[in-house]
Amino acid sequence: MTFQWRCENSSGAAVDAGAAGPGEGFPSQADAESWVGENWRELARAGVAQVVLLEDDREVYGPMRLDNAL
Repeated sequence: MTFQWRCENSSGAAVDAGAAGPGEGFPSQADAESWVGENWRELARAGVAQVVLLEDDREVYGPMRLDNAL
């Protein structure tokens, strides 16, 4: 199992967050959630409006909006 964030624009289309992006997957949901909790501001500044948490190819939850949190 690998958890990963999919970064999206406000329309729900996947976007590349560049250097702010999550890169590799996370071994647990808790690790993924900790990472986004620490990095959401950088993601929002990079143009990411929302994120979706995936476990392998299955959507766990989301979209979770980032732009309203700024």
